[in-house]
Amino acid sequence: QVQLVESGGGLVQAGGSLRLSCAASGSYDFLNYIGWFRQAPGTQRELVALINRFGRTSYGDFVEGRFTVSRDNTNNTVALQMNDLKIEDTAVYYCSAGWPAFFWGQGTQVTVSS
Repeated sequence: QVQLVESGGGLVQAGGSLRLSCAASGSYDFLNYIGWFRQAPGTQRELVALINRFGRTSYGDFVEGRFTVSRDNTNNTVALQMNDLKIEDTAVYYCSAGWPAFFWGQGTQVTVSS
């Protein structure tokens, strides 16, 4: 089993920044890949960023260099630094573990206003 706890969401103006954090614990095998997904109302959940314990990363095409995912393996904490936020980044952001993603956090709301 894996437990994922997200924090750091909130309201920000367009062009601003937010930093999300995910504290992961549980089965070592499932914690190799930890990712961030997001889901806006009426849309499918989509990959934002993914990182493995060796630091290899992958990003959704829409990120376009604005977001950076990082990881602290000593405590399995994964951060998502989001800069130059756009209104279309508004969504619930979920932390995930495993690949394909199998475990999910409860989600944290990110709202970007004009």
